[in-house]
Amino acid sequence: MEAALSEIEFLALSENRVSVLALLASERHTRRELADETGASQATLGRILGDFEDRSWVRRESGGYVATATGELVAAGFTDLLSTLDTERALRPIVEHLPTDAMTFDLRRLADATITTPSGTRPNAPVQRVLDMIETAADVRVFSHAFNEQSLTVVQERTAAGQQTFRGVFSRSAIEALAEDSALRERLLALVATDGVEIRLARDELPLAVTVADGTVHLLVRDDNGVLQASIDADDPAVLSWADETFERYWTAADPLDRTEFAE
Repeated sequence: MEAALSEIEFLALSENRVSVLALLASERHTRRELADETGASQATLGRILGDFEDRSWVRRESGGYVATATGELVAAGFTDLLSTLDTERALRPIVEHLPTDAMTFDLRRLADATITTPSGTRPNAPVQRVLDMIETAADVRVFSHAFNEQSLTVVQERTAAGQQTFRGVFSRSAIEALAEDSALRERLLALVATDGVEIRLARDELPLAVTVADGTVHLLVRDDNGVLQASIDADDPAVLSWADETFERYWTAADPLDRTEFAE
């Protein structure tokens, strides 16, 4: 392990080394092309290429340089490590609140995700993010422990206009909270009666608040006290597959909402 750590340190201590190896792993480059791409001096490139040749990571070819098979292996592994660390740094502030027991996909799949956190001027930014998604989506599916008035309003307007289909699985507590307000109860019942809308009640409390809007997965993250900490948007195929499978599992196990149960 010590030898491997030494090689990692060798690369990590120089951004130019990382860049040069990645470039040569992608295709052949001349020293002039490497200088143009990296901004490194010819003297620096000479040292880097010499060190790489000593390690058999690159070879000379047609007036330029290209990575060997082992050079490509190192470049790919180091790129993966950098991507993993970038993802970890993005998730670090909220990792303690992530429902990782239910998130069965590889967290590296969130490398390109958008993370939205509340701020002093926009405390509701994570919720607004999902509202913006719902407002433009043609197909929306939700499995969640919550269903707020804002989401109800957007879904009701879109589905009534025939611009959206909506299927939702909610914790019973979420629907009961809406039904406690007479005006919201009437709007909920009107929504359920709309073409293209189906709502079911989960038999157990749902641990997640997930919206799938036209292929983008939106996850609201709350702490143990229910305080909103962030939202995560991802369109990675593995994350979408997880959301699709989880939705179908909850949907199949849930009971259709009985309008008479909540009618006055």
